[in-house]
Amino acid sequence: MDKINIIMQYMPRILSGAWLTLAVALLSFALSFALGLLGANMRLSKNKLINGIATAYSTIVRGVPDLVWMFLIYYGLQYWLNDFAEAYNYETIEISPFMAGVFTIAFIFGAYFTETFRGAMLAIPSGQMEAGYAYGMSAWQVLKRITFPLLMRFALPGVKNNWLVLTKTTALVSIVGLDDVTRLAQLAGSKEQMSFMFNLVSALLFLLLTTVSLVVFRKLERQYARGVREVRYES
Repeated sequence: MDKINIIMQYMPRILSGAWLTLAVALLSFALSFALGLLGANMRLSKNKLINGIATAYSTIVRGVPDLVWMFLIYYGLQYWLNDFAEAYNYETIEISPFMAGVFTIAFIFGAYFTETFRGAMLAIPSGQMEAGYAYGMSAWQVLKRITFPLLMRFALPGVKNNWLVLTKTTALVSIVGLDDVTRLAQLAGSKEQMSFMFNLVSALLFLLLTTVSLVVFRKLERQYARGVREVRYES
């Protein structure tokens, strides 16, 4: 009972860390989603230079561990900015741990979304868009009514998987001093010598986020699957 009381004393602060974790996840997701759409279009470009840049980005980013990217962008970039400011007598430029975490995670998962959206774009039948133009739709109408719904129908499983992995990757921001749920739970556990219990609380909060996310994606899958007939094969 004493352990539960101790945990409850820390819960308001841990929950504030959970909200911060959610904010990092949502902002990172939005940026990586947009970056993925851009990267996928570049990957499908007939211009060899544009295609090569996107291919290199996707390949290199996915081939380096996430933790290494966090160190490179937060610590490495900070050193470079300090050297630059000192060389040109500028004020010291400080990188916010929050923004560093958001942009690093978005940079990493933009590469994964690039491949997710590229595969989805390749799966869209070209005749669907041609039919839209034949009916007199504008390019925006074709994108809104045909291309994007079909893109999401094919991409949604990959988007869901990327989101679930991204939410767990947010734990990396704790290494740059951001008071997310992982860091606050670890600090409280160390202080009270209850590391297992506090880390379990952190794990349960992540599990709650995952559960809610799965419910949301299930509804999205039903929405984008409207009008699609399920073909059943009798054995």
